[in-house]
Amino acid sequence: MTNTRRRLSGVVTKNSSEKTVAVRVDRSTRHPLYGKVIRHNKTYLAHDLLGCQPGDRIVMVESKPISKRKRWVIEEILARPSAAEVSASEVETADVEDISVTMEGEE
Repeated sequence: MTNTRRRLSGVVTKNSSEKTVAVRVDRSTRHPLYGKVIRHNKTYLAHDLLGCQPGDRIVMVESKPISKRKRWVIEEILARPSAAEVSASEVETADVEDISVTMEGEE
């Protein structure tokens, strides 16, 4: 690394805006007294010039403020979900929608 800007890795959760994506960053810490592992997550808005899709694992780097809530820029895409993972998640959501429709019809 040639500079001291902070870098975070996370998963893209939403890309509904044109050049903006929402990135969920997960971290885990230990409780100071009880020692239990506590998992935290936070969502950041990041500027996207690489064309990220939901499910992509990315690295984002700190930047100057781009808009009201955007202070990060996507630096690289580490991994993209496979086509099988994407289609499986679509099938799961379709099954849930079908079940809710049939339940509404029975009432």
